Amino acid sequence: MLTHAQVVRLIFGLKLRQLRQERGLTPAALSQAVDVSVSYLNEIEKGKKYPKADKIMAFARVLGVSYDELVSLHLGKRLAPISELLQSDVLREFPLDMFGLDPARLIEMISDAPTRVMAFISTILELARNYEMRQENFYLAALRSYQEMHDNYFDDLEDAVRSCVARFRLRTEPPFDMHQLEDLLGQEYHYLIDRHTLSEHPELQELRSVYQPAARRLLLRPGLSRAQEMFVLGREVAFNYLGLKERPYTNVPSATPGSFEQVLNHFRASYFAVALIMEESQLVADLQALFTTPRWNAALLLGLLTRYEVSPEMLLQRVTNLLARHFGIGSLFFLRFDQEPDAQGFRLTKELHLSRLHNPHGNELQEHYCRRWVSLWLMEQARQAGSPGLRVAAQRSRYWQTPDEYLCITIARYDASGHATSVTVGLPVDDNLRQKVAFLADESIPTRWVNETCERCSIPDCEVRAAPPVKIVEQQRKTELAASIAALVQGQ
Repeated sequence: MLTHAQVVRLIFGLKLRQLRQERGLTPAALSQAVDVSVSYLNEIEKGKKYPKADKIMAFARVLGVSYDELVSLHLGKRLAPISELLQSDVLREFPLDMFGLDPARLIEMISDAPTRVMAFISTILELARNYEMRQENFYLAALRSYQEMHDNYFDDLEDAVRSCVARFRLRTEPPFDMHQLEDLLGQEYHYLIDRHTLSEHPELQELRSVYQPAARRLLLRPGLSRAQEMFVLGREVAFNYLGLKERPYTNVPSATPGSFEQVLNHFRASYFAVALIMEESQLVADLQALFTTPRWNAALLLGLLTRYEVSPEMLLQRVTNLLARHFGIGSLFFLRFDQEPDAQGFRLTKELHLSRLHNPHGNELQEHYCRRWVSLWLMEQARQAGSPGLRVAAQRSRYWQTPDEYLCITIARYDASGHATSVTVGLPVDDNLRQKVAFLADESIPTRWVNETCERCSIPDCEVRAAPPVKIVEQQRKTELAASIAALVQGQ
């Protein structure tokens, strides 16, 4: 992350170079007037050095500005977006080194071409405003990129889980014994588990847990499923065992937006918890057994939920950790859709794309997602049936007007309140998948052409279209207009 000193040096250097150029002074001329070397001036303008007070006075005198104006962190209108970015929490807290970015190199890039970088930053900020992207949205997007860079498999966290199991002699045979986690939190980390207090705060009914650090008390909402409670306890073990100090104190980080480090640590603790509950080698063996079955059998997938006593999301998220590493199945995706009671629309509430951006994704927030996706029609089936429970289905999804095809495996849930949700893993259909997944050839798995949203879809006579293809019509008009203009320009 950028330090405050680096930001101050860079802003001073940018301002100094801007004033020098506005005065029509060459680096040599300014250096001579202030009695510094050209190389030293170059380092100042690049944000690598910060001059002493007497030299700042000399620069101010030669450039015709006050000392206070020169040392202030305010930049002119042309460079204002850079100043805004440099002084924002987003960049100061963002761990550049996590993405292999050297802060010094970033500073050099900004100082070498400030106007070009400014234009790029302005574009990013404008896109963020258009899509109503808040700081937490940016953090989550950065986190997804981090996961994708590592194929969503983290050796250090898998090693930490194995180390924790060995140190505390935990039993990992499925289903994982939840009482081990509660005992560990109490005996090793001196936690108090409170399953009553949170019910006294109806305004916090969406929260599953709240941690009170001063009292080392973990408040759990009554009525959580075994899987939900086990996950919360496992995450608390992770925060302590991994030594993650910067952390959110609820199960919903966006409820109390903090730094990117909090978002990252919440992810690391969640990964640890799921990896602890579903031990790597055992689940890999179970997946191998599932994949070598010649016929698609939904009951086998439901059997894994029962065997590990976890939620559908926990299971399929863990599957995304292991497929690239152990089966060579990369470029997969994970999607979670939600549908509120009595609502007609669907919300894409979680997504992960390894290696590339697949459809659908969460940009077209006001459009209608394709109802041909198993993620959506399975939720509709569950709602129409009206009986709470789980449904499982597979589908070979072919992207309309592309050669892309994915095997999509979905688990949908419909609860007594009328809320429906689905989680889906999409696996690219290629030679590797044909070799690894025997039931891919099962003709009972439906194959359907799918698209992203109805507004962008040209599939004719779609039986589940929820909106007209207005974006397609708009693009056709633009194409026709361009062709008419081109013909007129050529005198035709």
